[in-house]
Amino acid sequence: MFEELFAQAESPNSANRKALFAKVILPLAVNKPYTYAIPHDLAHLVKVGMRVEVQFGKNKLYSAIVLEVHSNAPQGYRPKPIVSVLDEASIVRPEQFKLWDWMAAYYCCTVGEVMNAALPSGLKLASETKIILSPMFDGDYSLLNDKEYLVAEALTKQSELTLAEIRKIIGQKTVYPTIEKLLEKRVIYLQEELKQKYRTKKIICVKLAEPYHTHQDRLKDAFNMINAKATRQMETLMGFLQLRQNKKKKEITRRELCDFANVNTGVVTKLQEKGIFELYELEVSRLGMYDEALITSYPLADQQTRAIQEIKTIFEQKNAVLLHGVTGAGKTRVYIELIEAALERKEQVLYLLPEIALTAQLTNRLQRVFGNDISVYHSKLSDSERVEMWHEALNGKPVILGARSGMFLPFKNLKLIIIDEEHDPSFKQTDPNPRYNARDAALFLARLYGAKVILGTATPSIETYHNATTGKYGLVEMMERFGGIKMPEILIADAKTEREQRKMQASFTSLLIDELQAALGRKEQAILFQNRRGYAPRLTCETCGWTAQCTNCDVSLTYHKFSNELNCHLCGYHTHQPTACPACGGTKLTIKGFGTERIEDELQIYLPDAKIARMDLDTVRSKNAHAELIRKFEDGKIDVLVGTQMVTKGLDFDNVGIVGVLSADHLLYFPDFRATERAFHLMTQVSGRAGRKKKQGKVIVQAYNIAHPVLAEVIDNDYKKCYTREIQERREFYYPPFYRLIKITLKHKKEETLHRGGDFFSKIVKGKLGNRVIGPAIPGIPRVRNYYLLDMLIKLERQSDLLRDTKRFLLDTVDNLHREKGFSSIRVNIDVDPY
Repeated sequence: MFEELFAQAESPNSANRKALFAKVILPLAVNKPYTYAIPHDLAHLVKVGMRVEVQFGKNKLYSAIVLEVHSNAPQGYRPKPIVSVLDEASIVRPEQFKLWDWMAAYYCCTVGEVMNAALPSGLKLASETKIILSPMFDGDYSLLNDKEYLVAEALTKQSELTLAEIRKIIGQKTVYPTIEKLLEKRVIYLQEELKQKYRTKKIICVKLAEPYHTHQDRLKDAFNMINAKATRQMETLMGFLQLRQNKKKKEITRRELCDFANVNTGVVTKLQEKGIFELYELEVSRLGMYDEALITSYPLADQQTRAIQEIKTIFEQKNAVLLHGVTGAGKTRVYIELIEAALERKEQVLYLLPEIALTAQLTNRLQRVFGNDISVYHSKLSDSERVEMWHEALNGKPVILGARSGMFLPFKNLKLIIIDEEHDPSFKQTDPNPRYNARDAALFLARLYGAKVILGTATPSIETYHNATTGKYGLVEMMERFGGIKMPEILIADAKTEREQRKMQASFTSLLIDELQAALGRKEQAILFQNRRGYAPRLTCETCGWTAQCTNCDVSLTYHKFSNELNCHLCGYHTHQPTACPACGGTKLTIKGFGTERIEDELQIYLPDAKIARMDLDTVRSKNAHAELIRKFEDGKIDVLVGTQMVTKGLDFDNVGIVGVLSADHLLYFPDFRATERAFHLMTQVSGRAGRKKKQGKVIVQAYNIAHPVLAEVIDNDYKKCYTREIQERREFYYPPFYRLIKITLKHKKEETLHRGGDFFSKIVKGKLGNRVIGPAIPGIPRVRNYYLLDMLIKLERQSDLLRDTKRFLLDTVDNLHREKGFSSIRVNIDVDPY
């Protein structure tokens, strides 16, 4: 359907069509598209896939995407007209509409919510309230209080104010009471204006004005025009001529001219006023350009050659293949070879990664091969950069490297999708809607484009490996490290015994400290993994047992030493560390546990000469912080890198001799049926950072329960043994891949209302689905952001009709709950395939 609509909208005769109505998708959680009238003067401009400005509700303006153009007047109401057309050409392709439609149906949300997640912020316009002085105001300030007076006075000097500007003027966040009073007194009125967030980037360039630009021989007249005492102007003109001679590109920016001549912009302006220079604006990309020489790919190892051939053979029969290769096997080199083949066929490639941390190192590596044929798309880009990336994909950018949101881009000729580290839970969006898994959604995206998919990892998810071994996907294995390097030696450090014998040194076993010191003595680097940021997870009173708790969530606050604050990692609440217990007044406050910040701090004691750095959410908030940390580690400016799971995934360093896992128990004992699988993944992945280039590395895993079966599987690097154990448990207890899961979470600020609503909801669901339903139950964290929570889990047999009917039934049940008196404010989240 979508292809025909695009063809109709873009046909040469589209200006003469009689369609007067447009069906549009709004970026809101509404259940259906809305129809708007197309004014006659806009009829030749509106096309499917364009953004149009529409009014929704009484006075809110939004940018909507045109889904369909038709001439069938809606029955029973008169549609509002489209206000304006925001694009010159379509920015959404027919395949995207199909993807959005599928995601909305599969993940139990609306197409508007999918659209809201898909589009960059710079392409999502929403109305911004403008405050304007009313013509009915007679200038009498006597009836106004101080805050009202400040706003009214400001409006006499400015034609309009935004809410943000009014907050600054009156010095407080809450401005609505003041605005309401001014509206009642008819001092102001409100105006809704659609705010265009994206602006093209322009730079000011300099060129010679006529006649000097055309007639170079007349430049002596320009020099004669400059006063002999105006040496700065003379040097600037000479600098311009020198730059023009040296530069390969003809544009010379005003900034680089000023820097070269060591003058300010005023000197350039003087030369412009004399008619020697002409200034003009040039539209440029915000995305950096790669201008270094490209390298030729190094020769393939026999294992890589075999893997490439096997993948190509499988692609003749199947659309997806699992590339299961141990860490350091050279999977990325296989990807490069397949990307090069796709580019020769003029095809687009999407390369998905789970973490932004991985993009910096991989981008540098791929750019050395593909240059400007590759671009990076992730959440740390600015809004304007993401818009430019959107248009690059629309125009056929050959290779897109990105995190999970990269799958929403408008590809022109997508034929290969690489999902690296396919097992990673970061591919799953948990909040808000759509709660999608980019790995699974990318497989559907590939079907839309007729593309092939490679799922690559050293530790496949149980579901993916099951699909590969049962024939749904192809399977290619690379079980040897590149260059014949041995897999790292893995040793288990018994933290329980060392604690009892008082051999522990802070958070470290003696074995780990000894191995770290030995590695640094050999001029090797080390990575330490602890999957908890901050200094310590709990602050407690030894006298009465009080523990610092978040005021908004039922969790303990984490102590951060750098800021000397207690932080909640769920809602962001923070407060200063108390000097005395607020419960009993005692001063014996102690911190319990350890996070990355504490490890970094304590390491300085045991390794005083080592250069130590930390990679976690606290240290990599800025746009280029990931890349800078990785670059310093690669250059040897960091000896020990301490980090959360950011350091476990796909990073490739030459000189890492030792890796330490500081608390395996925290990974193993977690209330999730995937806990042991993920523990194996994380420990195997972080172990793979050791000894990748020169010689065999060593891994120290600290644990209190050293008899856990997962630790033996990690030591032996035995994925198949882990898979066999897990698959038996999944089959026995009705979990994926044998059953489908739907998790339902109910939320409300009043606990009593939540439980009554939960009983009402569960009775309906259990009446239909019976013993497939588990719960409702209070989760491990009962309250988050002041909302009490109840969880239900539905286990469904793998029947597509049953899954489809159940999702429809659940959405109807949510509507029934909200229609019931007293339950309309209960929030219900439906998470299909929780991960």
